[in-house]
Amino acid sequence: MKMGRKTEKINKKEHGRDGIPAPVLSGLLAFAAVLTLPQMLNLHGNPLAVGNSWFGVPVYGMIWVSCYRAVTGIRQAGGGDGGHGMAVAGVTACVFAVCLAFGVQLESRESVDFLSGVLWFAVLAWSLVFFLWIYYGWMLLDRRGDAGAGSGGTAEEAEKPGNAEKQGKAGMAKADAGWMARLRILVGKWDGLSGKKRAAATVCFFLLSWLPVFLAVYPGFFVYDAQEELVQVQTRQFTTHHPLPHVLLLGGTIQAVHKLTGSYNAGIAAYTLLQMAGMAAVFAYVLSYMKKSGVRRWLRTVTAFYFGFFPVNVMFVLCSAKDGIFSAALLLLLTALADFAKDAETFLKSRGNLLRLAGSALVMMCFRHNGMYAFLALAPVLLFAFAKGCRRKTALLLGTVFAAYALVTTGLEAALDAKGAGRQEMLTVPIQQLARVWKYEGDSLTEEQKETLYGILPEEALPYYTAKVSDGVKIWFDNEAFTAEPSKYIRLWAEIGLRHPFTYLNAWFMTSYGFWYPDTVVDVYRGNSVFTFTYADSSFFGYEVEQPGERHSLLPWLDGWYRDMSLEIAQQKVPVVSMLFSMGFLFWVFAFACGYAYYRKKYSLLLPFAMLGFLWLTVILGPTYLPRYVLVLWFALPWAAAVLVNGV
Repeated sequence: MKMGRKTEKINKKEHGRDGIPAPVLSGLLAFAAVLTLPQMLNLHGNPLAVGNSWFGVPVYGMIWVSCYRAVTGIRQAGGGDGGHGMAVAGVTACVFAVCLAFGVQLESRESVDFLSGVLWFAVLAWSLVFFLWIYYGWMLLDRRGDAGAGSGGTAEEAEKPGNAEKQGKAGMAKADAGWMARLRILVGKWDGLSGKKRAAATVCFFLLSWLPVFLAVYPGFFVYDAQEELVQVQTRQFTTHHPLPHVLLLGGTIQAVHKLTGSYNAGIAAYTLLQMAGMAAVFAYVLSYMKKSGVRRWLRTVTAFYFGFFPVNVMFVLCSAKDGIFSAALLLLLTALADFAKDAETFLKSRGNLLRLAGSALVMMCFRHNGMYAFLALAPVLLFAFAKGCRRKTALLLGTVFAAYALVTTGLEAALDAKGAGRQEMLTVPIQQLARVWKYEGDSLTEEQKETLYGILPEEALPYYTAKVSDGVKIWFDNEAFTAEPSKYIRLWAEIGLRHPFTYLNAWFMTSYGFWYPDTVVDVYRGNSVFTFTYADSSFFGYEVEQPGERHSLLPWLDGWYRDMSLEIAQQKVPVVSMLFSMGFLFWVFAFACGYAYYRKKYSLLLPFAMLGFLWLTVILGPTYLPRYVLVLWFALPWAAAVLVNGV
């Protein structure tokens, strides 16, 4: 006990030599953090909820204790492992603080006051706090990982049938519990199955897990432009607005079954079941991949139940939108990229690996246009940073993938005589920026600027501007006028932007902040009427069955439960649980895991993170924020957890 107190005194002296004593530094940071907490939480304009409340006292205490432990831990370790990753932790902390501060203002008043001194003081204070938490968190995870690695044996060795049997006998000797013995016997039998039998059993498990929801929402979630895609097949009038492979798969399946049965519901159900089978196969492969990668059994078990029962996964497994297949293909691509980054030469020698990478990349790009842009941005990183010694083979592989993509897309466009969709999707952010200036600061525009603006956005279209989604304005965009004189309108956009830079930023942030602000309430379609309801508090998920389909629920209570999660803010009222439904929170989980991989010098893991990062950059330039655009964050969440838990 005396030795402990003496050591504590020595540590305090050492901390003093390093600069501000740890207790004083932690106390100052904690006070600044609590003082500026109203800038980081959406308190609906009531700072007294923290400033004049008992709640501030325990918050101050918790922040002080956590900062003190982080400061002392970092100083004792001499900066972790010599300061590796400190810059990354600092940048991550700063950006996170900015996102929180901006998000609060965007959520409460639809704009950021960029000139507010209080806002930037809050960002500074919380950047320091977040830096300590993030960096010390990486240190703790690293120590636990090293301790686990030194405990003897690997996860795979512990799960061999023979070892499982030995562990079962030891467990029965120690614990007088019959259920534990039976569990170990089942585990041993499971490990004794061949890979094909385990895969088949896993696929069946997923299908059975999803079956009750399928019966509850029969014939499935036929939503998100589903009717428009079906009409293209029915009328043989195609456009490139939606990816043609998905249009043909969805519409073709429904039409074929309808001709056989006379029921559109049967066609929608057949497509839903087909997609369920494909997704079950992908998730089963991912579990097998996690086993081969040494991920511990308990995490794989949690992952299986997560894939089978977590509502967001189930929603999109049963949804006709292209996002499910796109995200499943991207998930497979992430596994291929992880293997490639570990050993590119060995990876390229396997036909199975080549097919996995090329096939998943091709499907991903064909089912969402932004997938192609993300993979195109990744290609130089993959080629020059991870393909040393085999760049020629890698270049050939990438060239084949992009050539196949061009052949599929251009071939289908020519064969189906598909009309172009225009440029409004690519220009959705500039369209929103011009519309916002016109609505809020229109008096600053000259008559000449207005006349030019009306050339691509008619005057009657601009009042339809809504901050969170660009659909109301972009549908009026005149593609022919823009194509005829693009430089004229680009110059107009630049001129107005130079005079209204903050308005431009706010316009862009309002259509994207849900992707990076954890506390976002997804209500972008508030007030919009669709086939069977009008959006109110939430537009988390489309839920309905568009015409010509019709909902026939066989389990109404479960159907109502999914309806509430889709259209109400039910799950967002539950602390902690709400974050599992948050796009912004999941984004920062992946950012934290990516930083940890860098801290651990596991550079091969950075390639899959880079792919996700490039995809995220494409969606923040999109028309609005919806979970379906970043569904892969939910699908790949077990992988991020494995990086943090297992370091693999």
